[in-house]
Order: sequence, then structure tokens, then C-alpha cells
Amino acid sequence: MDEEFKDYDALGLAHLVRTKQVKPSELLDVALGRAEGGQEQINCFSALFPELAHEQLEQPLGDGPFAGVPFATKDLAVDIKGAPITQGSVAWKGHVASEDSTLAARYRKAGLVFFGATTTPEFGLTLTTESTLHGQTRNPWDTTRTSGGSSGGAAAAVASGVLPLAQASDGGGSIRIPAACCGLFGLKPSRGRTPMGPGRTEGWNGLSTVHAVSRSVRDSAALLDVSHGPEVGSRYHAPPPSRPFLTELDHDPKPLKIALWRTAPNGTQPDADAEAGLKFTAELLERLGHTIVEVGPQMDGAALGKAALFTISANIAAMIDDRAKMLGRDIREDELEPVTFQMANLGRTVPMVELAHANNIFQTAAIAYEHFLDAGGFDMTLSPTLMRAPEKLGVMALTEPDTMGEAVQSFAPHCAVFNQMGAPAMSVPLHWTGPTPTAPSGLPLGMMFGSRYGTESLLFALAGQLERSAPWAHRKPPVWVA
Repeated sequence: MDEEFKDYDALGLAHLVRTKQVKPSELLDVALGRAEGGQEQINCFSALFPELAHEQLEQPLGDGPFAGVPFATKDLAVDIKGAPITQGSVAWKGHVASEDSTLAARYRKAGLVFFGATTTPEFGLTLTTESTLHGQTRNPWDTTRTSGGSSGGAAAAVASGVLPLAQASDGGGSIRIPAACCGLFGLKPSRGRTPMGPGRTEGWNGLSTVHAVSRSVRDSAALLDVSHGPEVGSRYHAPPPSRPFLTELDHDPKPLKIALWRTAPNGTQPDADAEAGLKFTAELLERLGHTIVEVGPQMDGAALGKAALFTISANIAAMIDDRAKMLGRDIREDELEPVTFQMANLGRTVPMVELAHANNIFQTAAIAYEHFLDAGGFDMTLSPTLMRAPEKLGVMALTEPDTMGEAVQSFAPHCAVFNQMGAPAMSVPLHWTGPTPTAPSGLPLGMMFGSRYGTESLLFALAGQLERSAPWAHRKPPVWVA
């Protein structure tokens, strides 16, 4: 069974189950064994719950495209009935979900078998996966470095071979950044594409969305096919695709005109490693028949950063207040990370008019981006997902207020803009740095493509072409749990 996990993606494993070459229970046993190995080496799980997985296997799995495939969700905002979910916070320690989230219900219908939760920083608030509650999640390419955040546990588990596909979420790059740090594919859907319920229909006032990280593009496309669409109470939802996302991988996209957007809105420039990745990617795209023009939209990075800080801080304060009501007592300062506590205090003092201004600033950015694409006849933009190689552990942790802010702002500054605009974007693993003393295989650096609202189909078509032209699934990190 180890060979199946090594050589097959999630759809491939499902095919083995469907054709009765393996049993779902066999796949689960291997996944649990690998999870234990991954946990020991890189600390990527907040909880394993094999008993819930075995209970699920006692019920009919149906004929969904992922029937029988082991799966893990992130320990943040996505509930699995009966499973612990802590949001990466001491203040939520011991909390158990009373029902499936809407997303989990759709995954369950597709046949995925839930066996664990992957680590996240507290409330997903930083770009590294480190917390007082669960410790540091290490990058399988270099265990001294971050696996990214906030879906770093998911990315580390997939990259190290525990499983081929895992759920993730993204409020400012938290799918794309871990994918880039760990050499995976990660797509952030358009606002309103995937469900956030049942208790709410958007996260962080629409900044946050949910999907996955994966080794193959087709797993990501197929998972979005089974999970997208409106939910009860939706204020809005992304326009439905004209055909399944998975079918976009069957053919190359038309020749595209792509804007190479080098300098981030906050003025950050890519370092030499990221620049090398941009050069390689641009040359590859041109060989494939696409046109690359070095130009980017003009945006007010300082205003966008302030708007995001106010919006997220207000939401965090509300989340902590809700937890206090649930517990019947105030949340203590020592139950929160130092930066989280600071943000919550800020959130309680943000004037209401500032939240209105923030929403207006986000809308202005979305309008400016589409006007830029229209004026230049562009289909999408290309930027480095990361402006430098994965950061050392500790630098961006929520326990480090002196170093976190500046490091976060300069690490992946193109990413959050797409959350603020609500537009889709993907990180594709197209470049690795040279070897270092602690990373003999080099370090992955993702390249990010962003496009207009609702155009995931175009992104998937390009991703499929890039995967065929410059495949990455054969690359294995030093920490591989086979």
C-alpha cells in the first residue's frame, strides 16, 4: 500500500477503491501510519481521530469521485462532527464540533474519509504554522524553516507524503503561501465560490475562503467541483462554471497575455531566488505560446494593509467575545498569543467608519485590477508567491511581536490583495532554490497567477498545461514518510 500512496494522487486512490484493487480500510490504515510518522518528524497534525474514520467506513461511502480516500481538514473553522477543533488556540482547547460544517458535508458526500486535523497558527493570523498550543510545524524540505501559514500543517502533511490532498483556507494567502513553501499546488477560489457555513456564509468580512493544497492539479479541480456552489443564506456566490473544473485540464488554454507584476503594492521587490523563479516561469510561458509583459496595476499598499488590519482585528475581537460567551467567562490574556491579544484590543477600538472605509478600499482595488486587465488586454497576472525562500521558524510567530510584522509584510505581499479583491489566484510549484546546508534538495518557491473574479476555469486550464510542461510530482523532500 505504500507504493499506492507514493505513486497515486487522491483521484488515483479513489480509482483503486472503485475497481476493488484496495479497500478503503487499507488506505486508512496506511494514512494513519504515515500520519504518525509525519507527526513525529514535522508536527503537522493537531489531532488524529481514527475512531471517527472507522465509524464513517461502517456506513456506505457512495459513488463520489473521492470515495474511500483518507482526508484531513484544517484545525480552523471547518467542523467535523465529534472531532476536536481548537482554531490553534489555547482558548479553544477541548472544544469538539457538534455538527459537520457545510463544506465537510459536501466532502463527506464526495466520499472523503476524515481521520485528522492539521495544524494552524492561532486563528490563522500569521504566515507560519506555530502556536503555543501545538508547537512548530516544520517544513519537510528543511525542518529549520516554516511550512507557511496558516495552512502549514496541511501543506507539510501533503508534501511529506502523508496524503495527496488536504483541506486548507486562505484569508491573506494561507493556501498559496504554504503551497509555495512546500512545493505544492494551491488555488484560492473566488469569494463566494465555496461554503463557509452553516453558521455564517463568509469569513473575515469576505476576505477568507476555503479549498485545498494538493500534489496534483486534477485533485484540486475535482475537489472544487464537489464543493462549490451557494449555501443556505448566501449573500452572494461566484458564477457557476460552464463545465466541470476538472475538464479544463483536458486541453491547453488559448494563448494568453499575462502581466508580470513584480513589485508588490507595498513596494516589496523579489529577492534573487524569487527573481530567478519569475525568469524561468516567464520563459516557460513564452515557449508555450503565451505573451508576457512586465507591468503591474497601481494600488495603495499602505491603505490596503491598514484596511486589512482593521477588518481582521475586529473579526478576531468578535470571535474571542463569542468564545467567552460560550465558556461563560472572559478569555484570559495567557490563553491567547501576544500578537493575537494586541490585535483583539485593536479590534475593540476600531471606529465603525474605519470598517466602512476598509470595505471601500477593497472594492477600489478590485475595480482597479479589472480596469488594468481591460486596458492592457491581459488575461491574468504573474507574481512570485513568496518574495524569498521559506523563512526560518520563529520569525513570524504570533509570540514574536518584535519581528513578526515586518517579516510578514515582506514575505508574500502579493497574496493578500486577491483576498481583498475577492479574485481567484493560484500558486504553482515551478521553481526551487539551489541547495543549502540545511536544504540539500533546495527550497520550493511558488509562482502565483491571479485572474478576474469567477475565472477559476482559466487558471485550472493554465495549471494543467504547466503541470504537463514542467511536472513537479516526482520531487520528494528529505522528510518523506514512506
